[in-house]
Amino acid sequence: MCDLGALRLREISSWTKCHIVPGSTVISDSLACFSAVKEAGCSHIAITTGGGPDSVTRQEFAWVNTMVGNVKNALVGTYHAINHKHLPRYLAEFCYRFNRRFQLEDMLPRFCYIAARTPPMPLRLLTMAENYG
Repeated sequence: MCDLGALRLREISSWTKCHIVPGSTVISDSLACFSAVKEAGCSHIAITTGGGPDSVTRQEFAWVNTMVGNVKNALVGTYHAINHKHLPRYLAEFCYRFNRRFQLEDMLPRFCYIAARTPPMPLRLLTMAENYG
């Protein structure tokens, strides 16, 4: 049987080692899995939010809540139905547009440039994302 708590700790630890510079300070809610950032040489400040409507008003999480709201509105406003098996693709599209939000005029030509130079992909690789969840 799989221990989900340990799995999440391993995932957070692995992700932190790849994406956060050692010595950084990580601020999170008080979920136990975020203590794994210490394994990557980071300090951790856990803020107990308590849940409920008041938890989203914490200044420490203002930008996180803004980004979550933006992602939610972008997905709900773009797609009529959101299928969980395609969620990684939806989020990838949002990230692509978000990362290019200051160069909107370059977005379509850049996309066409990349699409023209991308080799054909076998169906088995295209459907790998559908194994998510």
